[in-house]
Amino acid sequence: MASLNKVLLIGNLTQDPELRRIPSGTAVSTLRLAVNESFQSKSGERVERTVFLDVDVWDRQAENCAQYLSKGSPVFVEGRLQMDSWDDKETGQKRSRLKVRADRVQFLSGPRRDGAVRDTPPAAAGGGGGGGADSFDEPLAKSADDEEIPF
Repeated sequence: MASLNKVLLIGNLTQDPELRRIPSGTAVSTLRLAVNESFQSKSGERVERTVFLDVDVWDRQAENCAQYLSKGSPVFVEGRLQMDSWDDKETGQKRSRLKVRADRVQFLSGPRRDGAVRDTPPAAAGGGGGGGADSFDEPLAKSADDEEIPF
């Protein structure tokens, strides 16, 4: 039987991206995304719902997200669902949650209105590794334009 794990989302960041590095040096950025949904109920009322999701972005895309995105930024995320599980330190119970692992993040707006671009956090400076079980191959070959704003 065939299966498919594909997620397409458009939403806004609820806070600035969090950039960190795993022990191998690979950059990981967590985006907190709000996705809105509106529909009309059977009674004719307009109903609006918001779903909040955590999205993990890896490697060079993670660095770009941390540098160019901020709270409120609209993004298009293409990725897959991933189960995150751990043992709660306080209760000892097994905990889990669904996250999105981004394969691609497309910025849907230009630089911030004040024209400023966030500085690269110190952790993102320098050559950031790759490889390891937690990274994935970049879908596009690198070019001389990689150093420019990716939108």
